[in-house]
Amino acid sequence: MAEATGRRGTRGQSDDRRSGDRRSNDHLFDRELDHLPTEVRWREWMNRVEATIFAASEPVTREVLARIVGKSCSIDLLIDDIREELRGRPYDLVAVAGGFRHLTRPAYADAIRSAFGSAFGTAAGGGGRAVDLTQSDVLVLMYIAFFQPITRAELSSFFGKEISRDLIGHLRGANLIASGARSPTPGAPYTYVTTKEFLLEFGLETLRDLPDFEALEDAGLLSKEKLLAGDIMPGFSGPGENNADADE
Repeated sequence: MAEATGRRGTRGQSDDRRSGDRRSNDHLFDRELDHLPTEVRWREWMNRVEATIFAASEPVTREVLARIVGKSCSIDLLIDDIREELRGRPYDLVAVAGGFRHLTRPAYADAIRSAFGSAFGTAAGGGGRAVDLTQSDVLVLMYIAFFQPITRAELSSFFGKEISRDLIGHLRGANLIASGARSPTPGAPYTYVTTKEFLLEFGLETLRDLPDFEALEDAGLLSKEKLLAGDIMPGFSGPGENNADADE
C-alpha cells in the first residue's frame, strides 16, 4: 500500500510540475506588448489572431483569441481589420459555429470542385468538406433546425408522409444531426437536434442565423399544403417503412 501511495505521490508531483511549467510559460508570453508603438502592437495582435485561426482545424472562439492579445484589445475590431485586408482575396474570415474560421469565398466553389472533386466547395463557402444531400434531406434538416428537439414521428406528421429511417440515418451519419433527449410521449422515442457540424456546413454562427421561417413560408418554400399534396419532393418513405419511431 505504501508503495502504491508513493507511486501516486510521484505521479502527482510530476503533474504539478507540468502544470507549473505551463503556468510559467504562460506568464512569459507577452500579451500586452506595451513596449511596442501602438500601430506595431495592433499589427502584431492582428497577425497572432489570423495565424491562430489559420492553424486551427475548428472555429476559434473569442475566449481563445483573448489569450493571445492584450486585455484592452477588441477582438471584433481586430477581426474587422483582418477582413478589410482580405477584401480582395479569394478567402475570408467568417463567424461560424460560435467562432472564427478561414473559408474560401463561394464564388470559387466551382473552381475548387473542378480541382479536387465534389468533396470540396461546400455550402459554407468551401469549408473543406461537403455532404451529399438531396433536396429531401435539406428540407427535413431545415425543419429539425427550426423545431428541435423533434421526433421522427413528429416530422412525419408534419410532412404528412413517412420520414424514413434511412434519411435520418444519412443525416446522422453526416454528423448534421444527433439524438437529443427522449420525448415524454408514449414509447419515449428519441428526439433529434442539429449539431455544430450543421452550423459549419451551412456557414451559420448560431441557430439565430437561420433564415426567417415566416419569410420562407411566404415564399412557398415551407408550405405544408404543398407537402401534403405531394408537390414538394415526394418520396420521403423508404420501402416497407412504417410509422414506428423506435430509432436508436
